[in-house]
Amino acid sequence: MAQSIDIQGGGLFQIAEPEAPSKRRRKPGKAIGIDLGTTHSLVAIAPNGAAPRVLADAEGQTLLHSVVSYAGGEVVVGRAARAVAVEHPEQVLSSVKRFMGRGPKDIDFTHPYRLADDAQVVRLDVADPGQPPRYVSPVEVSARILEVLRDRAEHELDDDVSGAVITVPAYFDEAQRQATKDAGRIAGLEVFRLLAEPTAAALAYGLDRQGRGEHGEGSFAVYDLGGGTFDISILRLRAGVFQVLATSGDSALGGDDFDRALAGHLRELAKLSAPSPAQQQELMLAARAAKEALSDAEVTSVTLERCELGPTQVTRAQLDALILPLVKRTIKVSKAALSDAGVDKRELDGVVLVGGSTRVPLVRKLVEQAFGREPLADIDPDKVVAYGAAIQADILSGSEREGVTLLDVVPLSLGLETMGGIVEKIIPRNATIPISARQVFTNYSEKQTGMTVHVVQGERELADDCRSLARFELRGIPRLPPSMARVEITFELDADALLTVTARELMTGVKQSIEVKPTYGLSGDEVDELVMDSLDHAREDFAARNLAEARVEMGRVMLALRTAIDEVGSIEGMLDPEEHAQILAALVECEAVMQQSEHADPINKAREQLEKRSEPFARRRMERALRAGMAGKSLAEIESALAEEQALDERRGAHAAEVIEPQ
Repeated sequence: MAQSIDIQGGGLFQIAEPEAPSKRRRKPGKAIGIDLGTTHSLVAIAPNGAAPRVLADAEGQTLLHSVVSYAGGEVVVGRAARAVAVEHPEQVLSSVKRFMGRGPKDIDFTHPYRLADDAQVVRLDVADPGQPPRYVSPVEVSARILEVLRDRAEHELDDDVSGAVITVPAYFDEAQRQATKDAGRIAGLEVFRLLAEPTAAALAYGLDRQGRGEHGEGSFAVYDLGGGTFDISILRLRAGVFQVLATSGDSALGGDDFDRALAGHLRELAKLSAPSPAQQQELMLAARAAKEALSDAEVTSVTLERCELGPTQVTRAQLDALILPLVKRTIKVSKAALSDAGVDKRELDGVVLVGGSTRVPLVRKLVEQAFGREPLADIDPDKVVAYGAAIQADILSGSEREGVTLLDVVPLSLGLETMGGIVEKIIPRNATIPISARQVFTNYSEKQTGMTVHVVQGERELADDCRSLARFELRGIPRLPPSMARVEITFELDADALLTVTARELMTGVKQSIEVKPTYGLSGDEVDELVMDSLDHAREDFAARNLAEARVEMGRVMLALRTAIDEVGSIEGMLDPEEHAQILAALVECEAVMQQSEHADPINKAREQLEKRSEPFARRRMERALRAGMAGKSLAEIESALAEEQALDERRGAHAAEVIEPQ
């Protein structure tokens, strides 16, 4: 498998931009960085090499609540929308980042919203009570938040924004990244790049200046716990290159889960078995306020009017007990990321805290214990990601700024389905991006004139155990004997980890490609399961793969033998009746073994016996073909033909995987 990484340019990242240069001319110093968060969102600028700063609204507020209200048919964003959430629980949307790039079956957490039950993608009904449904998608809701941030920046810059860098959790999958990019486009922004949140934090801290040695070398962990997502990235700086060694996380774990745990406790105190949507909103808002208060105080008081709960004290110890299992989950994932990176915690030069949820004292305590050092929290964890995005946006707008080269990684393996339902991994998990990887596949039958390319994502050996991302067909393949056609499949992951797959038949040059835009993506639990299942089920997965490969190889031999009998079996001297009957009986026996056996060994033994029984016939057929081919030719021509035949034999055996045939 050929792989390549394209590194261009002289900017901070020096990574090839995700798309062809825009026709619109970029204005240096007019680009913005956006942290599109689950709870809050921010916009920052760092024009023409200046230090980054977060922009405020007219009232001096830098944090924009990631809340959008559709109550009364009007769209309101931010603090004003949050203020009416209890009165209009189904028309005021918050934490919509958790819905991005997902299907209805992926939504397994509590929420007060009405989802369309007949849609492949999540759609939320925001119509007022008694009115016909009015559906909006999470992408549209996020676009409304981005529009407010864009307007804030244009007012500050006194000019149109030339483009934006938008941050995403490092563990966002293909669908979630694409949904974020689509939201930016809907908001009227040219999205220069999607930037992983831990990467942005590393840039904001200027970790290259904190490294060891003359060239500023060192290893760092970035622990990013926001409102709805958790990421852990292990980075290493060496010779001016900042490389992500491993990334892991949970795209459905964050401060919102802390709020839900505390809200559940308050619900029990209020003796509510089935709270209404309005009561649920009140519980969540009160829990969030209490959590934030307990970051500084040991005790706080909560009053719930709609839930009929009078002033009640909540202590930090109670909160810690409720959220301890959740925080421990992040620590477990962090240790796994260190193992994936091959880095011992004692080798780290620093641990960076990112995200508002890292203000929770229990989080800081357990992180310090897990990594054996006090974490870095010099920069406001709510703003650090926006700072890094602004720095990168300034570079991509054309400004000059010194920095480091940074190489990111893909969180899950990408591959395609081959004959027998086997997954051929083209780009492995934690491969450095951007990356272009290609592999050549061949035909299964001479009657095959097309191939279906099925792109999958995951760590298991069989396609049924992985997530389907896209399918497309390549037609116009010439009719060639089995294993003679050559189809080159190329996977290209850009700097945003967005995937393009191309299939090209090498003889005719016919080509087909697709930009993989799945309608919804992986749930947080599924992401974890895809990685863990590959370890837990390794033995049975490989057994299943061996069985599938044995069946494919048996089918190939049987098809080739039947074709040969049809072509030359009736020629005198080629195949006598007794031998013919024995081969046909062997074929029937092999067919039965292939269908009945659940293990590879019996199938392989039956295939070997079939090949041994048919060997005399195959030899006579080959000798006849050679005699016909050598008639009237010189010795040199014969030697050349034999060399070509040997090369073809080697070529036939070079690629065992066959792309599945169109249905």
